[in-house]
Amino acid sequence: MSLSSPPHYLIASLGSIGKRHYRNLRALRPQAVITVLRRPESEPVTTLGEEIAEVYSIEAALALKPDAAILAGPAPTHVALAQRFAENGIPVFVEKPLSHDLVGLTALSRTANENGLAVMVAYNLRYNKALVAVREQLLRGTIGNVLAVRAEVGQYLPDWRPDSNYRDGVSANKALGGGPLLELSHEIDFLYWIFGMPQRVSGVGGRFSDLDIDVEDCIELCFEYDSPRRIISLHLDFLQRPAARLCKFIGSIGTLTWDALEDTFVVETVEPTLDRKVMRVPTDDRNQMYIDELSEFLAAVESRGDVSIPLSQGIDVMRIIDAAARSIASGRAEAPKAFEDFL
Repeated sequence: MSLSSPPHYLIASLGSIGKRHYRNLRALRPQAVITVLRRPESEPVTTLGEEIAEVYSIEAALALKPDAAILAGPAPTHVALAQRFAENGIPVFVEKPLSHDLVGLTALSRTANENGLAVMVAYNLRYNKALVAVREQLLRGTIGNVLAVRAEVGQYLPDWRPDSNYRDGVSANKALGGGPLLELSHEIDFLYWIFGMPQRVSGVGGRFSDLDIDVEDCIELCFEYDSPRRIISLHLDFLQRPAARLCKFIGSIGTLTWDALEDTFVVETVEPTLDRKVMRVPTDDRNQMYIDELSEFLAAVESRGDVSIPLSQGIDVMRIIDAAARSIASGRAEAPKAFEDFL
């Protein structure tokens, strides 16, 4: 597929993340034509500094023959839209999480592979400089073999977007793909990015606060690995004040502790001698992570190249999320489903 001149991109939905992608796309490709797929009843957008071209159906969007599509709506809308774009040979950039369940993912994967399309899942923490440095330290063996991990992320839900009513947002509503498992799946993704697929997943969770939501507000997960033997515990919540995002890696010769909000990590080792290093990798502009991921996708579209967070990895994260949800419901450890077992 050769690109239009100027290139034409479509963004599905203009919520907070859709607006971010719109601004970043305009900055990266100033001459591009950008059209937005929205619901007919959507309120006009006046905060993007330009008149917005809109369409109101997937048929109208496809008729424009965009060079690529960016899906920024609720998770339950992603797979059906991605499938339609992929069937028409259009590369897709999908906001995290890839979906709210496993339905339709095998068909989407098959279509994307048959058409040789880039389908990228937007886990922007993989572009966080401090986390990249942490991963490099672990893969280098700085703390030896990683035997255990304790990770947590949490923030009081009404504080996330203080200018809007938390009750109306995606996070608070099951029908929109809300809840910590999906909304806070960055942690699941970066643990998968570093350690791969666990053999078993255990989980407990529920609603423990008086927040007016119909999803869990606190979840505890355990990932078990057989080769090499490793255990990971992960805490996800909509409750913490102040917010926290931390991860401690416990190795055979030391520990590494990452504080994502402070952009620091501490390495402490005991061999050959006691050593403690505090490293700061500042993120001066947190929007840069979003720019970097979108830049990679656009370059892949233009060159028909590969992306570093392909559809297959987004599906793997969904397999872990699905196992966690099944474990919370069953009360026992669950194995991630094999790809061929999806409905």
